[in-house]
Amino acid sequence: MDTRWTPIKTALALAVCGAALVFTPGHAQQAPAAQAPSQEKAATMLPGDDFFTWANNEWLAKTDIPADKAAWGAMGQLAEETNQRIVKMIEGLAAQKNLSADERRVSDYYGAYMNESAIEQKGLAPIKPTLAKIDAIKDKAGLTRALGESLRADVDALNATNFYTENLLGLWIAPGLHDPSHNIGYLMQGGLGMPDRAYYLDKSDRMAGLRDKYQAHIAAMLKLAGYDNADKRAQGVMALETAIAQTHATREASADVHLADNTWTMKEFASKAPGMDWKAFFKAAGLSDQGKFMVWHPTAVKGEASLVGSTDLATWKDWLAFHQINHFAGVLPKAVVDQKFDFYGKALSGTPQQSARWKRALAATDGAMDEAVGKIYVAKYFPAESKARVQQMVSNIIAAFGKRIDKLDWMAPATRAQAKEKLKTLYVGVGYPDKWKSYEGLAVSPTDAFANAMNAEKFRYKQQVAKLHQKPDMREWVMPPQLVNAVNLPLQNALNFPAAILQPPFFDPKASEASNYGSIGAIIGHEISHSFDDQGSQFDARGRLRDWWTKQDAEHFKEASQKLAAQYSTYKPFPDLAVNGQQTLSENLADLAGLSASLDALHAALGDQANEAADREFFIGFAHSWRTKAREAAERRQILTDGHAPAEYRAATVRNIDAWYKAFEVKPGEKLYLAPEQRVRVW
Repeated sequence: MDTRWTPIKTALALAVCGAALVFTPGHAQQAPAAQAPSQEKAATMLPGDDFFTWANNEWLAKTDIPADKAAWGAMGQLAEETNQRIVKMIEGLAAQKNLSADERRVSDYYGAYMNESAIEQKGLAPIKPTLAKIDAIKDKAGLTRALGESLRADVDALNATNFYTENLLGLWIAPGLHDPSHNIGYLMQGGLGMPDRAYYLDKSDRMAGLRDKYQAHIAAMLKLAGYDNADKRAQGVMALETAIAQTHATREASADVHLADNTWTMKEFASKAPGMDWKAFFKAAGLSDQGKFMVWHPTAVKGEASLVGSTDLATWKDWLAFHQINHFAGVLPKAVVDQKFDFYGKALSGTPQQSARWKRALAATDGAMDEAVGKIYVAKYFPAESKARVQQMVSNIIAAFGKRIDKLDWMAPATRAQAKEKLKTLYVGVGYPDKWKSYEGLAVSPTDAFANAMNAEKFRYKQQVAKLHQKPDMREWVMPPQLVNAVNLPLQNALNFPAAILQPPFFDPKASEASNYGSIGAIIGHEISHSFDDQGSQFDARGRLRDWWTKQDAEHFKEASQKLAAQYSTYKPFPDLAVNGQQTLSENLADLAGLSASLDALHAALGDQANEAADREFFIGFAHSWRTKAREAAERRQILTDGHAPAEYRAATVRNIDAWYKAFEVKPGEKLYLAPEQRVRVW
């Protein structure tokens, strides 16, 4: 899978994402580890007490999390099945003649990654030139150039809600918040090897233990690369990253687009973020021709620049060296691969076993040439009939959402007109992009996995930077067709539904309308609703950040939204850790509005045949789409860093919908029961 999509936000991340669904390794949102009920408990359980477990008890009872997974669920299982099909196709390319240039690149990239003996034979030699260049840095001017050269377009604030990069800063290139007719560079905080500032600053014993293990990991990686005094060097790197973490915004603050709305001219960086030669940094990054940037995390940019000036050069060089080794570990010898897994897999995520080499090779190939792989996939596995049927479902759910807007008695005509305009101009991509990416010029060797990884990363960066000189493509896709996920793109007023998610159990051409509307319909509704959640509602039909609400409507929307945030903040998966209702608000709003709109669309499609039996099937389909188990470490990580609530609580969205109560005869006194006036109603 595309390794850039690590839990989903905005990705469904099934955790359906804020603007996307998150189902990817790192971005699909994984749900908390639900425990299988005993047979006696399952027999007496009421859907009104625990709908997630009631609907999924058979699956929970017979399913174990695979040893190489931190979590496992409907999305993960579908992704696994899809990847097995894709890898067979890629492996088959090697024996074929007359391959296209991209098919050859895909085959060679995958083959070189799979050639472990060649990688082992080369040892650390491939990365030695990079480390030697770091070792040769003599002053802060050289450090600044190295930091600029390491900048990558590896973050995404609004689509993937991916705020993570190991580099000092991350770059995202997208239409401007206030001027969607031009692309601009967004700078975001980075520099940490652990997922979030909380891992460095939280005082709990558990986090302190992870910090000790991370520092040991830094030392081990440096030792493997031949550095002396590795323990002392690791101590310095850890201290530097802790200082960086203190400058970082929280995950919740990162989601506030108004805090991120900061335009800095090139000249202003020197005065607003002193400590680093910004002119030299941007020149090394290939961005010296840009007059301005959007600074998403101004406090972090200021703080990290200050640390460049104040922290000794030797520590920064150790930091650079470690992160280069850590970043490229997958294409280095087994000892390096295993060491990285020991920390990130076992310690950080609780995963006992590393995934098979072919899975890692496919993920790397996807990350390097996502649409080249996707083009191969859809040619064989995405029939035109499926695309047409899903497009019809999309039209039906958009129409249902529009009717819900028409019925809102609290919304003023002016606000309603703007909302309807967003729906009218919404671009919905189904299956695959209208125009495929080009990989012309990407050099791929059949024998050098390390060079391939570096070349692909630089190639993508140059492609992204080139967009700064191009008119925004409002129909550009940000997810490849083979990704089991979906996404809302607020700056483009667009949606992507990749082909891979448009198959059972989410979409089954042979299944009933009720089942399909409860699963893929709810996902479609979720992504549409992201255009009207607490974040998406801040963008107009053109993708501009603009307040198009009357004061009274905005106040009503905020009040209703806060009720949902408060509801989710009462969920406590662990005695010491609760769901953050504000952090997960966008996803929760989209779940609620999307499920409601999909139910309306089902009723419209069934006409006179709509009944409570169909509603039961609809809601059960929804609960099945969230069936998930997760290891404790992975759940905790999700709650701290993800915009999606654990799956069992996402399934509990149904408690806000009147039809669910009728379909399952839910009564007062049952745990999920809410009195009608307590049920949250937004859209």
